[in-house]
Order: sequence, then structure tokens, then C-alpha cells
Amino acid sequence: MAAGEDTSHILSGLTNQLPDRDPEETAEWVESLDALIREQGTERAQYIMRSLLQRAGAQSVGVPMVTTTDYVNTIPVDQEAAFPGNEEFERRYRAYMRWNAAVMVHRAQRPDIGVGGHISTYAGAATLYEVGFNHFFRGKDHPGGGDQVFFQGHASPGMYARAFMEGRLSEEDLDGFRQEKSREGHALSSYPHPRLMPHFWEFPTVSMGIGPMNAIYQAQNNRYLHNRGLKDTSDQQVWAFLGDGEMDEPESRGLLQLAANENLDNLNFVINCNLQRLDGPVRGNGKIMQELEAFFRGAGWNVIKVVWGREWDDLLTRDTDGSLVKIMNETVDGDYQTYKAESGGFVREHFFGKTPQTKDLVADLTDDQIWNLKRGGHDYRKVYAAYKAATEFKGKPTVILAHTVKGYGLGPHFEGRNATHQMKKLTVADLKDFRDYLRIPISDEQLDADPYRPPYYHPGFDAPEIAYLLERRSALGGFVPERRGGDGSVDLPEAKSYEVAKRGSGKQMAATTMSFVRLLKDLLRDKKFGNRIVPIVPDESRTFGMDAFFPTAKIYSPAGQNYLSVDRDLVLAYKESPAGQLIHPGINEAGAVAAFTAAGTSYATHGVPLVPVYVFYSMFGFQRTGDAFWAAGDQMTRGFIIGATAGRTTLTGEGLQHADGHSPLLASTNPAVLTYDPAYGYEIGHIVRSGLERMYGPDSTDKNVMYYLTVYNEPIIQPAEPENLDVEGVIKGIYLLAPAKIDGPRTQILASGVSVPWAIEAQRVLADDWNVSADVWSVTSWNELRRDGLAAEEEAFLNPGQPARVPFVTQQLEGATGPIVAVSDYMKAVPDQIRQFIPNEYATLGADGFGFSDTRAAARRYFKNDTHSIVVKVLQLLAARGEVEADAPSYAMDRYKLLDVNAGTTGGAGGDT
Repeated sequence: MAAGEDTSHILSGLTNQLPDRDPEETAEWVESLDALIREQGTERAQYIMRSLLQRAGAQSVGVPMVTTTDYVNTIPVDQEAAFPGNEEFERRYRAYMRWNAAVMVHRAQRPDIGVGGHISTYAGAATLYEVGFNHFFRGKDHPGGGDQVFFQGHASPGMYARAFMEGRLSEEDLDGFRQEKSREGHALSSYPHPRLMPHFWEFPTVSMGIGPMNAIYQAQNNRYLHNRGLKDTSDQQVWAFLGDGEMDEPESRGLLQLAANENLDNLNFVINCNLQRLDGPVRGNGKIMQELEAFFRGAGWNVIKVVWGREWDDLLTRDTDGSLVKIMNETVDGDYQTYKAESGGFVREHFFGKTPQTKDLVADLTDDQIWNLKRGGHDYRKVYAAYKAATEFKGKPTVILAHTVKGYGLGPHFEGRNATHQMKKLTVADLKDFRDYLRIPISDEQLDADPYRPPYYHPGFDAPEIAYLLERRSALGGFVPERRGGDGSVDLPEAKSYEVAKRGSGKQMAATTMSFVRLLKDLLRDKKFGNRIVPIVPDESRTFGMDAFFPTAKIYSPAGQNYLSVDRDLVLAYKESPAGQLIHPGINEAGAVAAFTAAGTSYATHGVPLVPVYVFYSMFGFQRTGDAFWAAGDQMTRGFIIGATAGRTTLTGEGLQHADGHSPLLASTNPAVLTYDPAYGYEIGHIVRSGLERMYGPDSTDKNVMYYLTVYNEPIIQPAEPENLDVEGVIKGIYLLAPAKIDGPRTQILASGVSVPWAIEAQRVLADDWNVSADVWSVTSWNELRRDGLAAEEEAFLNPGQPARVPFVTQQLEGATGPIVAVSDYMKAVPDQIRQFIPNEYATLGADGFGFSDTRAAARRYFKNDTHSIVVKVLQLLAARGEVEADAPSYAMDRYKLLDVNAGTTGGAGGDT
């Protein structure tokens, strides 16, 4: 059965389209299988069945692939691993944690605070987490290395509640939930946010779909480190706790093939199948566990379903005719949700009462006993068996589908209700019922005293169950979650590695993309630093000239290259290797950002600093994967993001969807990203060097940043680095590139990236045709100039009466006379970012609107950001000041045919990649 098919009659699904020509013989075969199971167990039966299926396939017997099994546990009872823990102790403190998690959120809802929170997710997932904490999740001090655990975002109160039991958090800390500034020093972030709690959380997960994606690439990164000989990660596991509703996000499912293709058996997904999303059922008319089973199995994963708790084992054993399993298969999720919002009597009538056989199965059970038939995700024995099987399975990643109830144990107002996700507080009656259910030793008087502040509970560190809890964490290598930001020792590249950037291109023309790639090639050759670089390219290496890395750095592939390459005779032949350095995720920007994040946080997760360099079409970066970059910022990723084929008019052959006119604005919304738009290779060299020193230099105080550089595909003569270059100006965002060469009416031209040569040409035209004197400034970062200006304003605001710091761009332009024209190959809003810090009259030129296919010259003339548009704009500003003739602008428009797109001359031919 495949996802989407009718799975109501799975037992007969394999045979219902074929005639049974000898029912007696069929019965004998079935009886033989039953006898085999009775006498030798399910493991032997599995082997026999698999052998028969294999033989049937070899004999061309048409046996359909079964991707969906019955709605029962995958692991048979006789194959369940024995639970090794102290059940009583674990039950006790699991109850304490569930109480404290709910109370923490409830207390945050008192009238003077009211900051929100979620109670029901952790209430339903507590067993899934506690089995992991007690027996599987390895801390940083484990001899095999720590595991990486991606916690479900809405379950964060449970992790805080456990940290409270462990002594890592105090009651005052719990009362600081979601009050990060007003309770600074005793504050807890709403969700897993490493940037906000840098010693606690490792992975941000609450942006749905980012967690699954990043977990897959974290598992790949672990293998990458191991295969390249950078760290032994062979004994480390990655765990990702997800919601079944979250699996509707494309990112949650869209990268499963990587985990299967690379045999990432170090990866475990645990999907909390409470059948509910935020507003209602995930699949009210269907069965999400069956759908996910089919999807993951079809993607090549090992699937373990944990559907029913141990109380169902006897019922299923006595279900000799399959009536109970048939009802389980046929019941849709909307009904399962309703059953947990009703009563045992309701379940008896509406579930078991569907057939006489199933009604008889529970005839000797009371309504309370029926109500206490647990779902598998609440049974620590079933969950333990699943986790153990997952960690021991080899060759495939594993997904565990655990059936739970959202709001489990919180009472009839919460359990399984559609609104439970939005419910933030409990009534006094709810609190008392919850207390009784969990057997928490808190009196009615304590609860009645202040309904908004029910007490937390801790039995004391001398309680035997707490001693057991701490012993289990010690045995597993320390507390989880924990983030360690130790940077390790990094030898930064030697000065000679940057020399190629300073030399320019001589008589050859080279785009800034090629300038960057040449620099990167020399950095990779640096003996002390080069092995830390992780180039990441989504299937466009040849476009960017990075195929030169194939023969030397090689493409990472855990399987190596087991085929005869079609281009094997070429110097730059495609070459894969387990020790390859280049990550090649395919046409897959989301996966590339996930790989970038895993590599860029390796300094913390593994104590092995890496420097990812992610190169992509600029249009497909922040626009397509901005949420993933935001999560990368939260996780304090370090690395370089290279937006190649940048600008709205340089890739004009490709047209609208490739025409990037706004990525600097999108990047500006991420506080962790420093955005640069360099014009020349030597600028790139200084920016990269500065970035490496900031990320890993010994004197840096703000290391957790990402550098976004836009580079272009338009070849120009790359000049050598000028003598006495204003390096500070390059790094901070603006420097004087070409002072005026004549005396005359004065103006200033600010340009960035590919538009700098247009400004240089405009300087010449203004001098030759109009006797106008223009200084040309290279703006390497509009964004950083704006941030500096805003910071200066904030400092002045907070220090009234004190001398105000002058923004850097204002300092640089001090003494620069005349009106200013700013130009870039982006929309006008990019250079407009610094308008308020400019002391002179200021005008901007850019490329607003959608891109299109045409020549570069025609596109620039159309957008009016080309050389002659700069000239006319300067003349307009000077004419308004009376410094040139009043009719000069209109005369210039006619002279240069500014309204004729076919008259444009700015830029070289081309516009393809």
C-alpha cells in the first residue's frame, strides 16, 4: 500500500484482486506460518518470509511492494529489548517534570505577565524524551562523543523542567520563562534558541521543517568529519524530535533521500504522532502514521511504529481472527482523537463495539481499564525497545513513529482537544486533577493560596530518584542539552594566500566571481588552514569556475566513485571521494544551507572549527532560503555566503527569476549577516581576511557572524591593489577610489559592485563633455554603513548632552563637496539605506522592478542606472544648484539618447552564466 491508497483492509490488500483457487491449501500455508511463529518466534518467521519474497522476485512472481503495514507495533513482543532502568524512579521524576513544565507555563500567564507558552506538546511527549535522557542521549563528555539532539520546539518547557530537576536551573529561572530582558540573568527563551541561551541550546527548531532538514545534514556532517579524518564521530548519533503536523512542511520530507542515499544510520527521527497540528487533526479523514510509514519506507528509511502500549499486547494476542487489527486499520485519526477526549465507556461502545468479537475481547475490562489502554508513545518499555532497535540498525536512517495524545494527563479540558495547543493555563480544578494524576505531594491549600502561582516541586537532591537521575546522566556523559562554544585553535591563512587578490588580472578580463574563486583556491592550498574550508555548491561548480577543485579537493561522497566517469580524460574531470572536501548537494539550496549550518557550527558541536563557503546564484539565496539562514544565525553559524551572478542586469540572458536586485535588502534583515558588494578582487581579499579574523581571530569579541559577498559574472580588467589603499574604508563600507582629475563644478559618485566601472566611465564623460569634476567612491557595503549610522544615532539617543559619534560614512564624505549620486545594480532602496547619514544632496539610481532577458547594455539603459544615466542625474542636480546651464540635463538626455534602450553602451556583451 502506498500513501494515499485506501489502507482500511491492509490484511486482505495483497490478495483481494486475485482468485483463491484452492482455499484448503491456502489455509495449510497460513497454518504453517502460525506454527512457525509459535514454535520459533517472529524473528525466524521474518527470515523465512523475506527468503520467500526474495525467491518469488527471482522467479518473476508478481509480489507487490508493501510500504504500509498494519496499524500495530513494528517490533513484536517477543523481540522487544528488556527495559534496563528503574521504572519506579523514572516514573516519579517524569511526573515531577511534567508538573513543573505545565506550572512554569501557567505561572507565565499571570495577569501582569501573560507571555504565552505551550503546555500540551511536552505533556504528550514526556515519555519519548525521558527514555532518551535516561538511556540514550550522550553528553559532551561521553568517550564516544556527544549526541546531537534536535528538540521539538514547542516541548521546550519540558527541557527546562528537567534542567530544574538536575539543578541546572532554579525556580527563579523557571519564573523567567519568556522574559529575556525584564528577567535578565534568570531568563529562559521561548523555544530552543542557541543565540539567546548559548550554553544550553544547540539547535533552533521551532521554525517548522528547519529541524528535520538540519538534522539530516548534521548527520552527514558527522560522517564528513570522520571520513576526512578530522574527528572520530563513529559513535555519535543524531536525534530529531518532530511533530506529525510538522511533516507537512516540504523541508521536513524533501531531503529524506540524502539520508538514505548516504546510509546515515547515525540518524534517528522520532515523530510524535499525536494526530494533531496547531488547530485540529493532521489527517482527520486519514491516518498520518500510515502515510508517514509509506513515505519514509519508500524513501529508503528503516521504519519503526510504536502504536500501542503493553496493555494492548494481550488483546492483540487473543485477536485470532484479526477483527481488532481490522478496526485499528479502519479507524481514522479524527476518531482516535475523539476517543481520547471522551471516556472508557465511549471507547467500549464506539471502538470495541464495532464487532461482536472485539466487544467480547474487552468484556472483562472495566471502563477505567479500557481508558487506561495506553498509546505506544506513553509506554517507556515500548519506546525503549524502539530506540534500542534504531541505534543498532545498520545501513539506513531510522524513523520512529510514536502514537501519543497531545495534552496527555492534563485532564479532559486539554487531552486531545483541538484548542489544546493554544491553551496556556489551567484552572484550579485542572491543577488538582493533574496533581492527583501525577501523584505530586502538593496540598489543596497550596494550590488555592494563589491560583496564578502553583508551586514547583522538587523532592530534594538527596531523594533516591534524583540521585538515580543524575547517575544516569553521568553515565551517559553529562547533561543534555548543552552547548560548548570552545573555538579550538585555528591557524589563520598566511599573508601570501591573499596575494592573488592583490595582483589584479593583468591584461585578462575576469569577473569578481573568478577573482573570488582564485582567492579561494589559494586559501585551500594553505597548509595550516586549507583543510578547514568546506566549499558548498548546489550543482553550479562549473558555472562559477570551481570545477578546478574537482581533481584536487574532490567532491565528498561516502561511497567514493564506483563508476567510470564520462569526462575522465579531462584535466578537470568530475571526481568523488569519501575524503572529498567539496559538498555538492545537487540542485538543492535548502540542503546546501543546512550543510552550511552544520559545518559553520562544527566549532561548537564538535570542537572542530570549519569555514563553510557556500556559493550559489544570488537570486536563490536569501529569497529562497531566508528562514534557513535565520536559523543559521540563531545557531551562531560562521562562514561565507557567496551570492554569485549577482545584480539585476548582469545575468540578463537568464531573465526575470535570475535577476537579483534585492538580496542585500533581504540579507540586511538578518542581524548575524554582514553584507558586502565588492567591485574588485583586492577588495574581496581584504573582506575575506577581515571575516576570517573576526570569526576565528584571537582578538575578536563578536565571532558569531556570517559574511555575505555578492560577486558578478561580468568580466572586467581587475586592477591591482592601489598603493596606500584605505583598508579601513574597504572593511567598514566606503573609500575614495578615484579622485577627480580636473577642476570644475563638483560632484560625488558612490557606486558598488559591478556599477563601479560605470561610475569611473561617468567620471570621464562628465570631465570630457561637461567639464564637471567628479570623485568616485567604492561602496563595499551599503548595509554596514547603515548599521554603523543607526548605531551612532542610538548612542546619541542614549547619551543626551554628550558629543555624538559621527557615522563612518559621514566622516568619509566630510569635505566632499557637491551633490551625491549613488548607483548600484540593485533596486534604489539599497543605496537609499544611507540617505539620512549623507550631509549633501543625495540621489539614487538602481534597477527597480522585475528583471527580463536582454543585453546588459539595454537592461541598464532601461533601468537608468548606466553610465549616461549617472551623467544626466549629476547634471540635473548641478543645474538645480545653478552650477551648470539649466538646459544641460535635457540636452544630455537627447545627446546620449537616454530614452532609447538600443543606445545603451554600458557593460560588455553577454549576460549568460
